[in-house]
Amino acid sequence: MFNSISGILTCKGSDYLYVDCNDIEWELFVPSRSVDLFGKLGERVRVLTWLLHREDSMKLFGFVSDTERRIFLELITVDGIGPKQAMKILGGIGPNDLEAALDTEDLSRLEAVPGLGKKTAQKLVFALKGKLPRSVNASDTAVSAEAHDDLLRALTELGYDRRRAAEVLVKLDAMPDIKLLQTQDRERELLRKAIVELSVS
Repeated sequence: MFNSISGILTCKGSDYLYVDCNDIEWELFVPSRSVDLFGKLGERVRVLTWLLHREDSMKLFGFVSDTERRIFLELITVDGIGPKQAMKILGGIGPNDLEAALDTEDLSRLEAVPGLGKKTAQKLVFALKGKLPRSVNASDTAVSAEAHDDLLRALTELGYDRRRAAEVLVKLDAMPDIKLLQTQDRERELLRKAIVELSVS
């Protein structure tokens, strides 16, 4: 029903946002680790959405990327995992780390995510191993390394993994609020947001 909402970011909580769209303020629940990726208060943002509609309530969930939303939709197909727990999972582990943990059947990594016990972690591995959408592909990473060589160099000098940094730059560079910025502001904002995401992943 709703694919996305665009408007002015008016409030950021630990796991939610308020976005003003034509004088209607929407409340969107988002993964806690993604909150800072939506930019600053007062800025225009685009939030990808998924609507939970029940007889007694409606909740709108928001995502920073299509990959994050698709992983959420995969998570809620697993027996025993509802939207609320799926958001907690995404708040406790990044898409790439989740994919790696599932592919290697790293139960200890999954159990470290708040709200995930051993049985649920085993269910996730059984149901989703090899099925999660990839965040980026190899060619995208190569393009990012070439297009943002100075940023990539700065991030690696700060101690971040080069491949992971390139992946983050690809994702951030595709965000609508980044695309609207002038070159100098764009590079500065890319670096800031990349550091934020890499620091919590």
